[in-house]
Amino acid sequence: MKISILTIFPELFSDYLDSPVIRRALQKDIAKVDIVDIRDYAKGSFRHIDDSPFGGGPGMVMRCQPVLDALEDVLRRNKEACAPEMGRTLIAALSPRGETYTQKTAHRFAELSHLILICGHYEGMDERIYSHTDLELSIGDYILTGGELASLVIADSVIRLLPGVLKDASTAEESFESGLLEYPQYTQPADYKGDKVPEVLLSGNHEAIRRWRQEEALRITRERRPDLLINSQAEKSD
Repeated sequence: MKISILTIFPELFSDYLDSPVIRRALQKDIAKVDIVDIRDYAKGSFRHIDDSPFGGGPGMVMRCQPVLDALEDVLRRNKEACAPEMGRTLIAALSPRGETYTQKTAHRFAELSHLILICGHYEGMDERIYSHTDLELSIGDYILTGGELASLVIADSVIRLLPGVLKDASTAEESFESGLLEYPQYTQPADYKGDKVPEVLLSGNHEAIRRWRQEEALRITRERRPDLLINSQAEKSD
């Protein structure tokens, strides 16, 4: 799988790409990450990538020309490098007004051959850019200075789902995978200053442990994210 990230701050990505799990995925050729500097496609000696909004208002807006030229070049290079029978390419613009990113979306993206993420900035992007994308994505109801952090969140959540990056069991029982938040986890020591690990986890009774974990996952989800239980029940009834 290939992930292309269009950004005006490519220097923000180097440390992330060198983190252990991601580096291993790249070295094993399970994933490829292509960081594209939008400024390289800006015209003129000053390479302006933004301008004041038509109609007035505060802030600056990213111009469509450098973004769309960068996108066109990424699509062209990918088409030349890939066989026609390979999977679909999806283009997503990162925007606070986009649909909320979820674990279900991460699984859908992990099936793609090429995911392109466009990082917005300033007051936003020229509206004409969005007509060249498949969807807009938001990672939550808050505002960031740019889409770079959001693109890292999405790339990380997708890459870790690719076969061979992590052991299958590592992702099977995580929060959101079953529609519930994850149950509590413990490790050594079994007794830390009187704060003890639940006895059932030390019992060796695998069925009792399984039931305890299921009950705890339900309890935590009910307390912290009851909306997940409502959504899960709604999906089962459809």
